[in-house]
Amino acid sequence: MNMSTPVIVAPLNTAKQNAAKNVNEAIAQSDPRLVLLLGYRPATAAGSASGKMQQVNNTLDAQVQVLQLLNRDRIVPSAIIVHQSALQADDCVSWSRFFELHTIFRTIPFFLLVDVPGESEQAFVKKHAFIDELVTPACMQQRLVSKINFVKKLKRLQNVPGITVPPVREVKKKSPVDAVLKRSLDIVASSVGLLVASPFMLIIAAMIRMESKGPIFYASPRAGRNYRVFKFYKFRTMVPDADKQLDKLKHMNQYDTNGNGPTFIKVSNDPRITRLGNFLRNSSLDELPQLLNVLRGDMSLVGNRPLPLYEATTLTTDDWAERFLAPAGITGLWQISKRGKKEMSVEERINLDIDYAGKHNFMYDMWLIVNTPFALIQKDNV
Repeated sequence: MNMSTPVIVAPLNTAKQNAAKNVNEAIAQSDPRLVLLLGYRPATAAGSASGKMQQVNNTLDAQVQVLQLLNRDRIVPSAIIVHQSALQADDCVSWSRFFELHTIFRTIPFFLLVDVPGESEQAFVKKHAFIDELVTPACMQQRLVSKINFVKKLKRLQNVPGITVPPVREVKKKSPVDAVLKRSLDIVASSVGLLVASPFMLIIAAMIRMESKGPIFYASPRAGRNYRVFKFYKFRTMVPDADKQLDKLKHMNQYDTNGNGPTFIKVSNDPRITRLGNFLRNSSLDELPQLLNVLRGDMSLVGNRPLPLYEATTLTTDDWAERFLAPAGITGLWQISKRGKKEMSVEERINLDIDYAGKHNFMYDMWLIVNTPFALIQKDNV
């Protein structure tokens, strides 16, 4: 790169005057194929998996390149990855000043590439706020794209006025064996469950069709682990236009918070529920189609309940977002502890989700599964 090339930074003055607008512009126009790489030459597999790896020689080259991309092409890179050998004390000072001066670039994920992560590397990341996470060469080859997308989503929320996410905290690492066992159980149990339950599901579908007009299944977008949105399936248990009647029933909300804090909506003895729907809900048979979500990997057998988007958008604060670190599930700690009880508060429900997110493992999931049958029959129509 020719370092004598002039860099026009006039748009950055506008960014200082209207930071929120330009942050959104940068997010919308980021190039998902471009990753700036400093101090490391990737293997071919890493480059192909992550898009275009643009190598730069030093910290100044990297910063100039970021500025030029914005001013010339109106884009920002998808991520900046710097090898530990190219991030000395002077470089850290330079990057800190760069992000302080150009706030629009704070949404770009910044990774420290290390050969073998250790305690000293973890301490280095904690010391320098502009570094988001450690990555290894193996991570770059296998799952760099998903890591970039997740960090980008968190940083996007951090840099939009009025929305916050929890600070990065140490989370107990989950055993890879636990993850394999959990997914294996999900696949086997959901496959067998769908096969065994299919005759009953056909009968339920026919009964729903005979009772009222409208679709047999209720499908809606839900937010699961890491706020990932997927289509969630249940048997329809309400009248066809139930969603349109929701505003009329808000005064009956079991979780009435008077507009303060997270928004959950649950109506006791909901008048929109059909007679068959009442039976399906109380027996939890309406949730059988969620076995398809489990088989597809959208959900797990055990986890936190996936939330409607209008509820999930109220849980992006420091106090509540940790509940999204756990997978979405059919059953979980909340279901066996408080399901169907009127006295449950919003805080109780979320704290149970956070508690599960912090300590879930395969054996704990098995304990929850064993205790789920006792919670299947609920006393209240919610």
